[in-house]
Amino acid sequence: MTVPLEDYALIGDGETVALVSKHGSVDWLCLPRFDSPACCAALLGDEQHGFWRLAPEGEVLESRQSYRPDTMVLDTEFRCKAGTLVVTDFMPVRDGRPLLIRIARAIKGSVEVISRAAFRFDYGNMPPWIVPEGIGLAMHVGPDKLALYADVPLDVEDDVVVSRLMLAEGESRAFVLAYGRSNEIVGDGIDAEAALCDAEDEGRRWIARLEDDGLAYPQAVRRSLLTLKTLIHRPTGGLVAAPTTSLPEQPGGTMNWDYRYCWLRDAAFTLDAFVECGFVEEARDWRDWILRAVAGAPEKMQIMYRADGSRRLDEAELPWLPGYRFAKPVRVGNAAAGQLQLDVWGELMSALHIAERAGMERTTQGRHLEHAVVDHVARVWTHPDQGLWESRGEPRHYVYSKAMAWVVLDRFLNGRGAEELSTERRAELHALRDHMHATICAEGFDVGLNSFTSFYGGSEVDASLLLLPKIGFLPMSDARMAGTLRAIESQLVEGGFVRRHRMEALVPEGAFLACSFWLAECLLGVGRRADAMRTIEAVIGVVGGTGLLSEEYDTRSRRLAGNYPQALSHLALVQAVLALKRFDDGKRGNDADL
Repeated sequence: MTVPLEDYALIGDGETVALVSKHGSVDWLCLPRFDSPACCAALLGDEQHGFWRLAPEGEVLESRQSYRPDTMVLDTEFRCKAGTLVVTDFMPVRDGRPLLIRIARAIKGSVEVISRAAFRFDYGNMPPWIVPEGIGLAMHVGPDKLALYADVPLDVEDDVVVSRLMLAEGESRAFVLAYGRSNEIVGDGIDAEAALCDAEDEGRRWIARLEDDGLAYPQAVRRSLLTLKTLIHRPTGGLVAAPTTSLPEQPGGTMNWDYRYCWLRDAAFTLDAFVECGFVEEARDWRDWILRAVAGAPEKMQIMYRADGSRRLDEAELPWLPGYRFAKPVRVGNAAAGQLQLDVWGELMSALHIAERAGMERTTQGRHLEHAVVDHVARVWTHPDQGLWESRGEPRHYVYSKAMAWVVLDRFLNGRGAEELSTERRAELHALRDHMHATICAEGFDVGLNSFTSFYGGSEVDASLLLLPKIGFLPMSDARMAGTLRAIESQLVEGGFVRRHRMEALVPEGAFLACSFWLAECLLGVGRRADAMRTIEAVIGVVGGTGLLSEEYDTRSRRLAGNYPQALSHLALVQAVLALKRFDDGKRGNDADL
């Protein structure tokens, strides 16, 4: 049976993650990196595609998940007739090799426990060869190797590693899964309890840097920041959009994409949130990742890259996986990397501008990129593109894309880069910026509809228009933005949830959660604080017990949808709560957040 997304929790080590269901099953695990092939892919199929379940044997009356406060250490509690079992899952910060540690502990009565592990490499396609190694078993396919260690017997039953044990009240047993190359001895001897203490301390020390006095929803912000930290590729500083692929945006549909990559679109959102929350080191690492990924040729800049900054994201389908709730195809790679999306240059320039405002020293490469991006956007801003939502249809002149092209010149002219220009060149760029603004307002605003439209000549709105005040294009006090807000509320909003665009399909895609938080910021911009809070609370109210947000929410089935957890959703939550605090503090200026 398919497990709802809200019944999954996330653990990670800064280079990859595992998704653990409230039934005690690891159903998604890619090793050694976020974008590596999965060795547990039951999330997109069933147990034959790889899983590891650690839970009571027999009937479970109730199970629930929770993180230990201010950590990414997960406790799954099972209540049975004979007693209560807690399974603690975590991934220590990597020191040479990835580890996944699971500790089963009986906290009441005596509980019969079973561990069943069927690792299937290459996204559930390849069962491993299993051999004894030390006090455990080694499983390998080609260059990859997993070793499972425990101080209880491990048996192999039909290619499934099984262990059965009885735990009396207060007793515990640890299982350690290690990854390495097939020609290596990955070793055992891990002190699970010591590693658990270190994992708790690491999370609490990090989040203690947040000053959350005065925040309306401090626990939601803390959980979002911890989730975002888990999605940062520690060696490089890159933030992956989500750790999953092909979780459908449309129930049973084909809108199934691989999100295990770093989108430049998230650049300014990430820097802004981390800087305002006091995590400047993480913001600097992300800035530096962007500079390395873009290198020296902005005209060849992609909208997304792998976690290490590499460029090849060739898209392919995996026909042996039936998909989450049978939504096919299952895809790896993402062909959208090759699209023209004008907004990413605005994201890059905005990110560099935020870094400069935060006191980060401009680098030689950063200075070069600023000038090169300005020259490039001046040449291409009139071109049609695929837009913020990465349409795979015909290119159009999307209003938000044009506005983000305007952002390139606006941020440059308001930064130190403009000081390096001649008087004549500054005058040229000022004139071009003003011309861009006037053109966008003339072509992108429909007087009859009293609203900006999704693209030039169109008659529909889309949720990207909610970002126009946020990027400083127009304030919410402008009558054109007020009309656009009314159009979006009447056409795209349902119970506080915002769709990206109007969907006439019989089975529409879910509401896009980040857009609801963008709506809340616009509502604050027109003084509608109570409505903004209701919108924020509507989204917070649909998270699972562990506080994680997906990309979308299906308002019909009342289930989370899309890739999970989604960095942009959590970034938008943090930013909306920070905007609420600024509103309450009386800071309601028109300066752009991004």
